[in-house]
Amino acid sequence: MDHRPQIEKMIKTINAHAISYAGGKEIDYRVIKAMRIIPRHNFVPHYPYQDRPVPIGHQQTISQPFIVAYMTDMLDISPLHTVLEIGTGSGYQAAILSNICRRVFTIERIDELLKS
Repeated sequence: MDHRPQIEKMIKTINAHAISYAGGKEIDYRVIKAMRIIPRHNFVPHYPYQDRPVPIGHQQTISQPFIVAYMTDMLDISPLHTVLEIGTGSGYQAAILSNICRRVFTIERIDELLKS
């Protein structure tokens, strides 16, 4: 299945939310590029490109795409940085970060999520 139309719609929604809710500042192009490259549908099977949180099991959710983009943008990371993420969840945030910085370490506290 070709997810490109859904991905582009997700990117448009992220940019619209950035203008409306995040003080008009655009999301860093590196974050947008990573979100285009990383196949979100590999991390969450249902509604992967809709701008909504989605349950991933064990009373946890994957954050909606705008929140992932905004949080990543607010980190202001560079290609030289190393990032520690607490709460791996589906692994999507770590995958996004890995396209922007040198190294990502991630820790998951819920064993069942770690194994899935």
